[in-house]
Amino acid sequence: MTRKSGNKRIVRKQSGQNTQTPLKSKKRLLFLMAAVIVMFAALAVKMAVIIFVQGDTLREKALIQQTRDLVVSAKRGSILDCNGNVLAQSANAQTVVLRPSEIKKGNPEEIAQVLAQKLGMDYEDVLKKATDEKKSEVWLKRQVDNDVADELRELNLPGVYFTVDVKRYYPNGAFLTQTLGFTSVDGNGIEGLEAYFDKYLSGQSGKIISEADRDGREVPLGEKAYIAPVDGYDVVLTIDEVIQSYLEKNLQEAMVQQNAKGAWGIVMDPNTGGILAMGSYPDYDLNNPPRDDSALLTELSRNKVITDVYEPGSTFKAVTCAAALDSGKVTTSSEFDCAGSYAVDGQPIKCWRFPRGHGHQTLYEAVQNSCNVAFMQMGLAMGTDIFYDYIYKFGFGQPTGITYPADQGGIVMAEKYVRNSDLARIAFGQSIAVTPLQLISSFSAVVNGGFLYKPMLVKGIKNSDGSYIKEYEPTVVSQPIKAETSETMRSILESVVTEGSGKNAYIPGYRVGGKTGTAQKYDENHQVMTGKHIASFIGFAPANDPKIVVLIIVDEPDVPVDFGSVVAAPYVKSVLLESLQYLKVEPDYTQVPEPEQVEVPNVEGLDGAAAEAALEAVGLKCDYSGAGTVKSQMPAPNATVDKGVTVCLEMTMPDTLDLTGKVQVPDLTGKTVMEAGKILEQYHLQLGNTGSGVVISQSPAKDTFVDEWSTVTVTYGAPANAG
Repeated sequence: MTRKSGNKRIVRKQSGQNTQTPLKSKKRLLFLMAAVIVMFAALAVKMAVIIFVQGDTLREKALIQQTRDLVVSAKRGSILDCNGNVLAQSANAQTVVLRPSEIKKGNPEEIAQVLAQKLGMDYEDVLKKATDEKKSEVWLKRQVDNDVADELRELNLPGVYFTVDVKRYYPNGAFLTQTLGFTSVDGNGIEGLEAYFDKYLSGQSGKIISEADRDGREVPLGEKAYIAPVDGYDVVLTIDEVIQSYLEKNLQEAMVQQNAKGAWGIVMDPNTGGILAMGSYPDYDLNNPPRDDSALLTELSRNKVITDVYEPGSTFKAVTCAAALDSGKVTTSSEFDCAGSYAVDGQPIKCWRFPRGHGHQTLYEAVQNSCNVAFMQMGLAMGTDIFYDYIYKFGFGQPTGITYPADQGGIVMAEKYVRNSDLARIAFGQSIAVTPLQLISSFSAVVNGGFLYKPMLVKGIKNSDGSYIKEYEPTVVSQPIKAETSETMRSILESVVTEGSGKNAYIPGYRVGGKTGTAQKYDENHQVMTGKHIASFIGFAPANDPKIVVLIIVDEPDVPVDFGSVVAAPYVKSVLLESLQYLKVEPDYTQVPEPEQVEVPNVEGLDGAAAEAALEAVGLKCDYSGAGTVKSQMPAPNATVDKGVTVCLEMTMPDTLDLTGKVQVPDLTGKTVMEAGKILEQYHLQLGNTGSGVVISQSPAKDTFVDEWSTVTVTYGAPANAG
């Protein structure tokens, strides 16, 4: 039993082993199959991610690893003048590229030494870049001349490669500097037209693609691909290179000869608004801008005729007169009286000739004399509503719309704040700020028949076959005045040159009109700068059919007499004469004869009245302010000038004060208004009123002591010998 029993137990154990082994094997098989399925599923998912999600990125990375790209710069479009002359162009150059992994296999020190010598670079800088293995490729120097690049190619230096680059070149160097602007080393427009039209000029870069091994080295027999660049478009300007050269020559001479801080100018076609020339001095060579001095570069790059605002002074009087005539508030028969100042709301405002006055004047004479008092009366006669309507129609207080960056709108006081005293000052060019571009545009409207044109600097944009893809046409913004008003203004402004303060712009054979200007300057605290002025002259010709308008502004001339008629008018005359001859406008000496020549007498040391008499004796006019004796004169003694030219005098101050600082009033009995004004000026007093006849009484009485620049009021009567 025991045995059987034992045998049974044994049999049971053996039976248990036979049933458990297949079960375990089955579990293991299932686990293994599951693991294999999971693994293949994971691989499938990973494959799907690689193919469908990361495929594009990985292909791009593989392409980058297996190839090397060298950028081929697009040729930047040219900038041309109106006749097709090249003002800015791009020429092929080379970029030197280093591959440090290849240089390492050669002699890095020797390679760096050669490169530094040929390229004019610092040896240590070159060596550092040549051995920087963190980078597969380093651009060493751009815009290398082709001759230098060819010399390096012949040396066959390991790891030194070349790619086509483009270098911006300005054939005329320092010419049209602020208008053209310049580009960065990368060929992007930074200033001027280069920046404004960058999207048209820049084009689209190309590539040279070559196969590379895992270390970034070019495969010797690998495939290469060339993607050609797309060149930029050409920009065609309204600028005429010849007239631009005339303007720049005269701006440079004005700045040097007048010891000025700077000189700016514009030449415009008044019948289209097209800008024929534009410049600002000082400037710099566009091929070598002072990039290491950002403050200087910014200052010299500013196109002041577009970006800077200033008080125009008397050149603005052409706008005032045109508005007053057009509104009917004055006529050519209007008359004005100037005693040296004019009281507005109880506040005396001086004429530029103060303390002398211009006396009794017609409209023509008031403009010829540039009399502040007359223009104050014109402005006040119109009133704020009417005058401001003309100011806005002439384009002031708003950008001109020129195709150029930083177009400024100037500063026009809000109407609701304008007092009569403000309106009076605006009428003669103070209390309003304009840009030179606004001024010449409005002046052109005064003389061209009354049409304000949007200034044009660009004619259009051309593609490579010479066809225009974009053109700019003359655009009339408004018509501020009627055609007949414009005709009258041409006549008045011509008389300024033939008879008045613009005599220095007279050109034999050509009918010239114009207006002088001498404006005050302000410091950073908006205070008037003593002795600092902006002198200007704006002229046009022919006066009966204007074809050209020229504005020249001389900033802070440092000369004894800094009137616009002296320091700006002669240069406008030169630009007008050369331009008219270039434009083949024939002279007519029967209408505008050669003036008689006279020698300027020496009046230095004489008092004002004696100097004026000496000059009038030889047919010359005289302008001076202040009293005392003549300290200096312009033109200089013994100079030969046209008869009728105005000689400007700088006066010394006489000792007219007593120990208490008072002035003794002189006797004016029997003197005319002009004589009384001149006498009072000598004593630092001013005449309070004008009239006809001679002085028969005065207040304060003669020999009375009064404060300096006090007003003396007189009564006029018939001369004692009148019949």
